[in-house]
Amino acid sequence: MIRHTSFKHGWFYHYRLHSQKIDNLCIENYNSLRLFLDEMFRDCPDVHFTTGPRSSALRFNLDIPEDDIKVIKGHEISAMAQIGLDVGRYKTAHSNVQVTMLEMDDNTLAVEVPIWIMPEELEAMSGCKFGDFFEDVGPLSGHIDALCVENGDIWIWDFKPKAHKEKYATTQIYFYALMLSKRTGIPLEHFRCGYFDEHLAYVFKPELDYLKIKK
Repeated sequence: MIRHTSFKHGWFYHYRLHSQKIDNLCIENYNSLRLFLDEMFRDCPDVHFTTGPRSSALRFNLDIPEDDIKVIKGHEISAMAQIGLDVGRYKTAHSNVQVTMLEMDDNTLAVEVPIWIMPEELEAMSGCKFGDFFEDVGPLSGHIDALCVENGDIWIWDFKPKAHKEKYATTQIYFYALMLSKRTGIPLEHFRCGYFDEHLAYVFKPELDYLKIKK
């Protein structure tokens, strides 16, 4: 049921996907997502991950109103994270949380999903210049910690130990949504974003209007 491969994109990323859940959750409304996930397992364009900025390294905020970000205590994804951390099968907290979600959560399709967007693609989507946000040339790339489909929405989740201390997590995950929207052709309105630890989850709906540097 779970397929596994590794990418050397600076360091090793362990891409895993659950074939049965992908078929169950994507075949009707999100077939392009299913096809993309399968293609990345067979033929990921590694060259896009060797140059250019990484979403996880972004250090600026976007124009996302604080009221648009909901803080949820006791979210089920936090409970899942706690289970993974308690089991501790792997060396890293991320792997423990990710594999637990993939095995136990009915909505989790894949973990460490490789994604990217070219400068001209971002400019066409947003009307903003790539250079307004990034000093490096080349594609923006990243790896989604956990990808879920729940109640008809595509959820992009990022596990952040001590999530309450994060300053730029919303920026990172927002660009994940833009990248996956572009790669699959699925409109941004169908995406939801969140980051979490075993205590709290922070969630928001990505909007193109947020694509402004705030500070």
